[in-house]
Amino acid sequence: MGEKLQGIGEKGRESVIGDRGEKQQQQQILRGAKDDQEMPLSFSPVSDPVSSAVLLLAHGTPDKLSEMAEYLQKVTGGRPMPQEVVEELQRRYAAIGLGEEPTPEGPPLTRWTLLQARLLGEFLGQRVYLGMRNWRPTIAAAVAQMKADGVRHARVLCLAPQNSRTSTGLYRRDLMAEVGDSFSVDFIPGWADEPLLAQAFAERLWPVWAEACAITGTRVPILFTAHAVPCRTIMSGTPAAHPGARPEGQHEAHPGAAVHGGGMQDYGSAQRPDPYPVECKETAMAIAAALRPVGLTDADWFFAFQSQGVAGGPWIGPTVPDTLQALADSGYKGVVLQPVGFLCDHVEILYDIDIDFKQQAANLGLRLWRAESLNDSPTLIRAIGAALERPAMRL
Repeated sequence: MGEKLQGIGEKGRESVIGDRGEKQQQQQILRGAKDDQEMPLSFSPVSDPVSSAVLLLAHGTPDKLSEMAEYLQKVTGGRPMPQEVVEELQRRYAAIGLGEEPTPEGPPLTRWTLLQARLLGEFLGQRVYLGMRNWRPTIAAAVAQMKADGVRHARVLCLAPQNSRTSTGLYRRDLMAEVGDSFSVDFIPGWADEPLLAQAFAERLWPVWAEACAITGTRVPILFTAHAVPCRTIMSGTPAAHPGARPEGQHEAHPGAAVHGGGMQDYGSAQRPDPYPVECKETAMAIAAALRPVGLTDADWFFAFQSQGVAGGPWIGPTVPDTLQALADSGYKGVVLQPVGFLCDHVEILYDIDIDFKQQAANLGLRLWRAESLNDSPTLIRAIGAALERPAMRL
């Protein structure tokens, strides 16, 4: 199997970060950035004014441990989290390097997302703006800069390929609350089935799968994962009206606002099922198909949802711990894990997988390998560029 895998996806080992000077420049951009005025909001290979631009939307993450409570309130739509939850997440973030003061290079999610935006601007030869829903640089600051720069039209893409009302839907709502009628927006709602995205993941997966199989002398199973969401959001679905429109009689403050019955956000009235779980599995299927030429079969891979939240009510599964237990019970001695909903390193990878799941697997007699995150993958940048060419909804 190792021989068959040689020569496929060599780009998976390439880096487009550049030389040490560029890395130092990235650190200088982030060092001491305390607010949106000090954070980079756009990346452009040209300095001339532009009327058309690209806007990338992402989740965001705190820069230091003392910001955790404020960050979580943004994630939950204004609902404060219990102190024990704040402290537990501070513990997890501390385990992956977050401290009492911002680090020179910034937290992994911020560092990699800023780099992806810059690389995309270079690839497209076009100005690219970046806005985070839950932290800096914020969507509001990015839109304000776009207005100041004279942007009249933007193509907008979420750096969450699988379309869900808990991510893409909320990003769209927050974006349009800031844009108003200042400029036109073409919004790409999802790109889970982009072939280059599957290729990028496959390029990262095959080397570690080949290594695991060679070390164990067996066919090591692959476990694809995606972030879990509350069952309530999947069962209630997405608004039946046009995705960019507000259902009649629904006030803008309601969808996504803090609610309290089940301890989760209210994502609005809905009739159609949320596509998220299906799209996550479709991405996994496409990655597996990309590795079929090197011997991967449908019997070699499994799927689970990870990082279920602490909010009240059930979250979708199967969970990673349950799946690891099932693999151990089936006699496997190892597993290769690849998250397919995340485009770069962050706490759900560096803590949940690399620390928590790895320890759980060891307790079950399983050795756990993880595919390298996409981060600065050249194929990922091409995938984002291709996704921006997809049909979009005009907002």
